[in-house]
Amino acid sequence: MPAAHDASQDQASDDDVLVPIPPDHGEVEPAPEEVRANLYDFPKYYDLVFGSDWKAEYDFLLECFDKYRPGKVKTTFEPACGTGRLMVKLGKAGLAVAGNDLNEKAVAFCNERLKRHGLPETAVVGDMADFKLQKPVDACFNMINSFRHLGSEAEAQSHLNCVADALKPGGLYLLGLHLTPEDDDWEGEETWHARRGQLSIISDLRTTDFDRSKRMETLGMTFNITTPTRHFVMRDTMHYRTYTRKEMAELFSSVDRFEILETYDFCYDIEEPIIIDELTEDVVYVLRAK
Repeated sequence: MPAAHDASQDQASDDDVLVPIPPDHGEVEPAPEEVRANLYDFPKYYDLVFGSDWKAEYDFLLECFDKYRPGKVKTTFEPACGTGRLMVKLGKAGLAVAGNDLNEKAVAFCNERLKRHGLPETAVVGDMADFKLQKPVDACFNMINSFRHLGSEAEAQSHLNCVADALKPGGLYLLGLHLTPEDDDWEGEETWHARRGQLSIISDLRTTDFDRSKRMETLGMTFNITTPTRHFVMRDTMHYRTYTRKEMAELFSSVDRFEILETYDFCYDIEEPIIIDELTEDVVYVLRAK
């Protein structure tokens, strides 16, 4: 595992690392301050929490572009781009990049990151379910679950239609999300520790409510944040629309704008596509615009 380097807290780093949570040696510390806040309004923290695995996704995107549209992907667009962790990498690789996001602070952070790397500031405030590009692109991507923020079938259909309209004929859309397995034992929980310089965040995400009939999962999120001058706990709640494999198939069929070329899991191994079954949870759909 690479060692963390010293980096300014105010800058996005390419060397974020996930580190093991250290053992408890029994030291007693004062209870940290607790705040209720939207993590999306703190792009520096969001970027560290969700940006540390960029390399696997970045490599996978390039491999998919080469495999499913060889030599033709020059322009890309990321709906719900957030802090632009993948946009900047693709831009540095020579691709034209752009994206949108509803959160103004995330868009400002993304554009500052692009500018710092000598790239055009091409992120805009916009809705992933209601946008139109001036020129179509070769590929779009939305890699981990942002799609599930869309709270209705109509919004999901609108999103897919917007993406299809944004793509050139035969263009690719890589869509990644967590599916709901078709059993009665669904329970989601993840804990990890990410660090950048002297900024440390221990993240805990767990399902607090799951309603199959309403197709809604509620996640409770806790972020234990330590900086050189402050130690506090941020709590937030996130709501995700749920999809089984059959519900995704029905959604794609209702829009009928894409062909499913292949499916992968979050191991991102281009040589190991998967067959989605009733227990599949993590999936990336490789779609081609009709």
